Amino acid sequence: MEIYRLRYPDQVEIEQQHAYSLAIGFFDGVHKGHQEVIRSAKKVADELAIKTAVMTFDPHPSQLFSGKNIGYITPAEEKNRVLESLGVNALFIVSFDWELASLSPQKFIDIFIKGLNVKHVTAGFDFTFGSKGLGTMKDMQELSEGKYGTTVISKVTFNEEYKVSSTEIRQLLSNGDVEAAAVLLGRPFRTFGEVIHGEKRGRQLGFPTANIQTAEEHIVPANGVYAVRCLIGDTWYRGVCNMGVKPTFHDPEHRIPTAEVHLLDVNMDLYGQQIAIEWLHRIRSEQKFDSLDALKTQIGKDKQTAKDLLTD
Repeated sequence: MEIYRLRYPDQVEIEQQHAYSLAIGFFDGVHKGHQEVIRSAKKVADELAIKTAVMTFDPHPSQLFSGKNIGYITPAEEKNRVLESLGVNALFIVSFDWELASLSPQKFIDIFIKGLNVKHVTAGFDFTFGSKGLGTMKDMQELSEGKYGTTVISKVTFNEEYKVSSTEIRQLLSNGDVEAAAVLLGRPFRTFGEVIHGEKRGRQLGFPTANIQTAEEHIVPANGVYAVRCLIGDTWYRGVCNMGVKPTFHDPEHRIPTAEVHLLDVNMDLYGQQIAIEWLHRIRSEQKFDSLDALKTQIGKDKQTAKDLLTD
């Protein structure tokens, strides 16, 4: 997959021109709704014998306008991996800044659609573009001058209960419902980080743990204990993970939640390594214990529960 980083007004051309069927949106999570958009774009690309492309933005428009961290579901590398697995040939990452946000819908189309030789545009029903988000997919078609076609993907739902959206997935994760989040994503939710030195309390309790530092801009599940899988190098390992503030030892109001993983099958030195965590099952909420013995007993139970849940 070729990756192009575009910034208006200076860097909006690409050296090698192809014709594209373009899926456009932010695609945080690349969830099942996003996958419908991308598969539709790929179907058109195959019919027209052209390339499949995705256009996304960095940072999220809401982050620019609000100045607040929205909590990304997928880091850039994970998003790229999933997009490539869906058959995307080219990825356009457009810098979303105030200059881009001020473009009229017509100007946006002239530069980022017609200017990139796009022959078909596919987006979700709620996609907007241009200054103040005034451009809709209806405008995308009406301003095409016959140079490209459009497809709008309707709202995708699951069991009529959940709208498949990044907002819904963030809410599920904030509630610790990693299993429902996985259904909407179409795969287990993953976080990524580096193993850093911690307080080594797990080792003292007989359950050595790896402390994972996750980037602040990415969302993590609600505090609690989870059955997980960890990718270390090229190998997956089973584990039990505590996400939280360790209230038995600390005042919860003055702690930033961290992930501590105890591997079930192996004990190894992981400091400095990059780890991917797949959050598969929530075991229980985080809690404060009256004694270390009570904590050790519960950790032993959590470990066995994780083993039972992760049995192939």
